[in-house]
Parts: sequence; C-alpha cells; structure tokens
Amino acid sequence: MSKNPILLIFSIVLFISVKLNAQQSDNRYLIYNAQIIDIFKGTIRKEKAVLIDNQKIISIGSFQKLKKSVPANNLIDAKNNFMIPGLWDMHIHLEEPKLIEETKALLPLFFAYGITTVRDCASDLGEQVLDWRNQINAGQLLGPTLFTAGIKLEGVNSLWKGDYEIANETELNTALDKLDKFKVDFVKITENTLKGPLFLKSIEAAHKRGYLVSGHVPIDLTLNEIVDAGFSSVEHSSYLLRQGSAENDIVADVKSGKITTAQANNLYQTTFNQELAIKNYQILGKKGLFVTPTLIGGKQLAYLDESDYPKDSMMANLLTKAYTSNYSWRIERQAKDTPEQKADRKKRYLLNQSQIPYIQNAGITILAGSDCAPLNSFVYPGQSLIQELLLFKNAGLSPLQILQSATINGARFLKKTKTMGSIDIGKMADLILLKNNPLVDIAALEKINAVFTKGQYFDRKALDKIVMDVKALKIKLDLERGK
Repeated sequence: MSKNPILLIFSIVLFISVKLNAQQSDNRYLIYNAQIIDIFKGTIRKEKAVLIDNQKIISIGSFQKLKKSVPANNLIDAKNNFMIPGLWDMHIHLEEPKLIEETKALLPLFFAYGITTVRDCASDLGEQVLDWRNQINAGQLLGPTLFTAGIKLEGVNSLWKGDYEIANETELNTALDKLDKFKVDFVKITENTLKGPLFLKSIEAAHKRGYLVSGHVPIDLTLNEIVDAGFSSVEHSSYLLRQGSAENDIVADVKSGKITTAQANNLYQTTFNQELAIKNYQILGKKGLFVTPTLIGGKQLAYLDESDYPKDSMMANLLTKAYTSNYSWRIERQAKDTPEQKADRKKRYLLNQSQIPYIQNAGITILAGSDCAPLNSFVYPGQSLIQELLLFKNAGLSPLQILQSATINGARFLKKTKTMGSIDIGKMADLILLKNNPLVDIAALEKINAVFTKGQYFDRKALDKIVMDVKALKIKLDLERGK
C-alpha cells in the first residue's frame, strides 16, 4: 500500500466513484417529488421518491439518498403529483377474429387511462389472447399485464362463440386438460346453455385443479351452492340481487318446473327485500366471495333512450366502424322496448347500483371491471373503467374503497399481492401520476399526467401519442375496409 496519504485518499475516492458508476444502469429510474399514496391506509407517505430497477421498486426514500445510482436522464421529477399504483380492469373481453388488428393496437391505449393490468374473461379470441399475454410477459408486445381465462366453459349450442361446449364430465375434463396446457390464469364458466348440475361439477373440477373460478350464476343454482363448490368471483353484481329474495325457494321451483326462468327473474326483482339482502351478503362475505359489478354496461343500456353515444369522441375517433358495428345487436333489441320496459330497466340498474355499499360493508371484495368488449355497446376500452369508478362514487363508496377496488383487490383475487397492487419495495413498478388527490375525489383519475409501466415512463405527451396512433390506425382500417 502507498505511504503517500494524498495518493491513498485519491485512490479511495476513485474506487468509490467507479463503484457508484458501475451501479448505475439504464434500467434504473428515480421518480421524485411525488406524493405517494399508501393504498392500504389511505394516507400520503412521508417519503417522496421511488427507485426502480428492472421494472421493480427497490427502494422508497429521499431523492438525495437514492439519486446517486441513477443516470441523469432517468431522474423523473413528479412535480408534486400524486402517485398511485397502476389501475386494474378486472373484466374485459378481447374478442372477434375480424378485429385482431385493431384489438392488438388498442392494448397500449389502456395506459392512457392509467390501466396497467387487465383480466380478460374469455372470448372467441382465446388462443390469440393467450399468445398476446405471453408476448407481453416476454417484453415482445407493449400492453398491460394480461391475465386471461382464455376459453370459457359453456353448454352445448351456446349463444357465445368460441367457447368449450361440454355435455358431460368427460368433455369437461377434456376441456380442463386443454386449459391446463394453455396455462390459463383462471377458469371462466357461464350459464347460457350449461345446466346447474354440470355447472356445479365444472366448478368442483376446476377448483380441484387449483384454479380460481369466475363466471355467471345459473338460474337453477343458488349462490351459496356455487360458492361452497369453489366459485371465486361472481361476474356482474346484478346476480347478487337474488340475495334479497327467497332464493332457495325460487331455485327449487325452477328445478321442479313450477316456474320459468322469466318468472324467477321477475320474482327476484319484485320481492327484493333490503334487510334480507344485507343478511345474505354477510354470509357470502364470510365465505370470501369476490364480485365484479360491471355497472357501466347496465347504465349505458338503461339510459340508451336519453343519450347520444354515437357522438362520443372515443367512438367517433378511436374505434373502427367494424368494431362499433357489433353494438347494433343490443341497440336493435332495445329499440323494441315499451316505455314501461325502459322505465323498468332504469329501475333495475339503480337498484343494482344502490347495492354496492351494502356489498362492500358485508365483506364481499369488490373488483373494478368495465366489461369493455365489441359486443358491449358503448363500453369503451380504457375509458369505461374510469366511468365505472365514478359510478362507485355515485353509489356511495369512499375514494379509498374505490382505489382499492381498482388496485390491490385485483392483486388479492389473483394472489399477486407479493409482487403487484401497491407501491412497495419488491413490487412491480406500475405507477400513475395524477394532478389532483384521488383520496379527496376519485374524479382525479380523469386527469392522468404520466404512467410508469413495463420499465418505461410515459408522460402526457407520450400517452397522447398512443391515442393518436390508435386514431391513425382507425382511419386507415376504415378506409381500407370501405373500398
């Protein structure tokens, strides 16, 4: 070792400098001057900076302590914006083989609305969506983290296209074997033609294989029957309205042929009792049930006669004519409604919306999901989730409850809380910067300034660029298809 103290000090400083520079990486980012919201407590953390490396949060602290290991170009001043986790849309459908090009292009559009994770609830594009999921996970395709059921289970001659139609337990197990090979993230089951006994067997078989099971509720089964069999989440809270009536008796009458499906549904609406509903919600809450309300689709249809949706900027500017042409089947069907039927639809929607606080207070975990899909009229990709959250506000949920429904609750359902859903060390860096405080008013989500996801920072200019790219493709495809 050198006996010259000046040379020794110089060597130590040089060593430290080299070590710090070696620690710097183009994959490291520091977002500072941020008001970081704790999604569990509903408070703003005292720390103001988040250090990210390889898409993960590795430290939360002060700018001065964390900045040294970050390249200057990767220092991002949040300018006192509010930081929340990326939003989750827990019910979408990527569907229709004729729409593959625009559907793929729409994936980054979710970022413009702060959505960094989506759950696809199966469609006729099942295998394509599974491939997109894998490409996104591998960094080969830009889009939100995608969880999918791939292809759902249904009965024979179902209304829906592209599902696995099963008539017995042998066909059920064959379908589940296929889903095993696809490595789906959960299993979706619906009841268009799938009768109660086989529906129940499907839940049990999927649950036995370790799957989360989501879907609709058959008219010939009770909610408690399917939850006890291993049902994880009810898609569409309108099914929970059955809890306000004598569900066991109504189901028994349906199974015996004493009443029809239409008569059963009428009874559920005309005999609804709020006190009974609350009591039954609490039973389901104790069993750990999740529900995705998907209010926005019902609201759009209930008020179809009072709105001029074709003039919506998103429909006019971002969605192709081929995409929105799928809206017509619901519109044409409702055009035949009588004034009494229109009034009844609004009444049913408002009853459904009014149940959200009761469901929340009963311990049923609410998942925010839009049900955006080409087949769901005027329920637009990305935008509809923000609309859904504003409907939760109208229903009476607190801003924190609403934020949780669109962040940590999705991670809880999919058992991803160790790596996703909140702003914590070790979790994926899916982050949103907002001008206004969403803990004061959830409408703050309408003004997204920036999104960090997939190791990339999208400021407002970059988010607007995504929107403009979608608009350009819409114009191009409409022209090509119009020739």
